Amino acid sequence: MTIATAPITGTDIQPLLLDVSTTTLTVTPEQFASLCLKNPDLRLELTPDSKLIVMAPTGGESGRKNFKLSGQLFVWNERTELGEAFDSSTGYDLTVFGGGKPSPDVSWIEKSRLESVNIIGLIPLVPDFVVELRSETDSLSEAQKKMRDYQQVKVRMGLLIDPKKKRVEIYRPGQEVEILEDPTSIDCNEVMPGFILDISRIW
Repeated sequence: MTIATAPITGTDIQPLLLDVSTTTLTVTPEQFASLCLKNPDLRLELTPDSKLIVMAPTGGESGRKNFKLSGQLFVWNERTELGEAFDSSTGYDLTVFGGGKPSPDVSWIEKSRLESVNIIGLIPLVPDFVVELRSETDSLSEAQKKMRDYQQVKVRMGLLIDPKKKRVEIYRPGQEVEILEDPTSIDCNEVMPGFILDISRIW
């Protein structure tokens, strides 16, 4: 939901709420950058086909699960110092790779790839690892489309975690999606040596 300002009547300015939940908004990368600059409190994403996504704050249950997920990656990364991990507020600019400007729930980049890269703004690199945690209100088809977008730009490993179905979909470049039903752990060693995600703590 976005907020605009109603016309001035006398000396009163009334806030006007615009419901865009059923509307598709298309913006250019330049317009998206301007929106982010002028609306720093909003979580915004831009899909590869230039559709604007305005994300509402997560609920407590999803926030709790995402914190446990992020915490495991944080502990592993602090111990190994093999790269940098990023939270759900971090945006990426993947337009040069044919992608959009997403903000994964969790992401990680191997250390050597960050050398001489400015990460003050949107990170101009394809992450090595991403996780999307599906909330109760997230559309499964939209979440899967987002994962295919990551796959298209060659994210080495992407996890779509669906707590409601207790299912994890694993996306890798050029491979079929691997589906795990009610797993207790996910071995991420192929991208992050020694990192095993305890998924039982997310359910």
